[in-house]
Order: sequence, then structure tokens, then C-alpha cells
Amino acid sequence: MRIAITGASGFCGGAVARLAARDHEVICLGRRPGPVGDHRFWDATHPEIPDLSGVDAVVHLAAAVGDPRAGRKAEAAFRAVNVDGTRRILGAATGKPVVWVSSASVYRPGPYATALTEDHPADRQRTAYGRTKSAGEHLALAAGAVVLRPRAVYGDGDPHLMPRLRRIVRGGRAWLPGPDVPLSLTAVENLADACLAALSWPPGAYNIADDVVYRRDATIEAVLGAPVRHVPVGPVRAVARLPGGTLTPYGIDQLTDGMVLDIGKARRAGWRPVTSSGPRPIGRPSPPASRPGRGSW
Repeated sequence: MRIAITGASGFCGGAVARLAARDHEVICLGRRPGPVGDHRFWDATHPEIPDLSGVDAVVHLAAAVGDPRAGRKAEAAFRAVNVDGTRRILGAATGKPVVWVSSASVYRPGPYATALTEDHPADRQRTAYGRTKSAGEHLALAAGAVVLRPRAVYGDGDPHLMPRLRRIVRGGRAWLPGPDVPLSLTAVENLADACLAALSWPPGAYNIADDVVYRRDATIEAVLGAPVRHVPVGPVRAVARLPGGTLTPYGIDQLTDGMVLDIGKARRAGWRPVTSSGPRPIGRPSPPASRPGRGSW
């Protein structure tokens, strides 16, 4: 197949492009070339329609990502990519299979008592990222696309999760709000594998995550090499609401809500995670990928 991949110059998109190039012809669609394949320029914030001539399928990963302070400027910047850019790529891809990579951030904030299925409400998001990804999802689902919802993607070259975790270490301790919680994480290899497998799935939304449920404290201790110490959630949330700080309410949610994704729907489509090794300790090489047996989620 000839597969167009948007966002291929980024962390997740690059992983998808490299995996796709093993068996397919890859077109990297974006402002910058991807790690493999041919490059076609497209800026998701501009009104030009992307060139999908000769393309058999599309995997759309280009997105505005982050946790900015609330405001009209941030909302508009995220909407320009995650909603308006989505509308243009879907219009150009009419009649072609499309996999649209969303995020578990579209789900209504927790805390969560049980694992989340795709039927969990996707509203009341607290950030421009969550709100605009949810709006983009509505467009993609209405167009008959497959929508993937990974949570906390990690791996070599990760520019988001690991840098954030490093900031919680002070005085040789990892300071975390509230008690230990279960959570889902997604290896970038699993997301890349799911993106290509999903080209043949029925339209709809699918959770994507590793095949294990992690414990927050044990995972962070293993990754950072620092013992965890707990601090009360209330004062931390109060600090997160202050302007100009590095903490945000959304960031606190990620550490306290205990989000576990039920990946049963993706399993029923025939997908299995290719690795569930978990984030590696900082400074150590990645272990070889493995294919675990079926887990409980």
C-alpha cells in the first residue's frame, strides 16, 4: 500500500512511519520530512488541502499537543490543528481508509473506579488539548474513520512524558500527590502497530494501551530511580490553580485519577500489544520487544 502519515516528523508519527516502511510505501505529510519515505509539504494550520493523490490510506497523527494555561489564544492554536486540520485531511481522504489518532484525554475527568471502555463519556475536558481532540474525534467518526485513544505514550525519544516526570524529583525523592493508583500506559511500539492494524478495522473508537495495568508509584520509582513520597492532593491542586506555575490541574489529574483503559474492543478486532515491558529506567537501553499473553484488561 501507499500510506500517507501526518505528523511523521514527531515522536509517535515517526514510529508509525518507520514501521510502515517495512512493508509499504510511505508518504510523510507535514511541514518537515519524516524519518523514512517521501515528503509532501502540508501545514495543518493553513487552508490548503493536502495532496493525497495516489495514496491508498491515511494515518493522521499531526496534532497540537501540550497542557497550556487556559485562554482564547491557546484554544485557537489547538483548534487550528486538531479540528480545522482534521477537517481538511478528512475532506481530502474521502473514500480512503483513515486512522485518526486521538487520546484518552478526551474522556471525562475521573477519578475512575473501573477500567474505561469506549462508551465512557467523552466530555468536560479541562484543557484545550482535550477539548479540541474531542471535537476532532467527532469529525473523524462522522466521516467513518477509525479513532484510536492511547494513554501516556512512552518510548525512546519521548518529548513529553519523561520530561514531565523528571520535574517531580526534588532532593532525591519523587513527590506525588495522593495515594498510589493503577494506570494504563502505551508503548510507542504498541501505538504504531495498532495504527497499521486499524486500517482494516470497522469504523469507530478503540482504546489502545499496553497489556498490563501499572502501579503508579512502582513505575515511577523504577523509571526515575527515586523513592516515592506522597503529598496531600488538596494543597497541590490549589498550587496548580495559581497563574504562572509549572503545575496544572490536568497534570495533577494524570497522576491521581487512576485511568485504566479496557482494550477489549481492539482485541476483538484481532489486535494484541507487541510489547508490555513498561517505561525503561532513565539511562538504560530499551529491552527487546516481546509479545505477552492475554492480560486481564
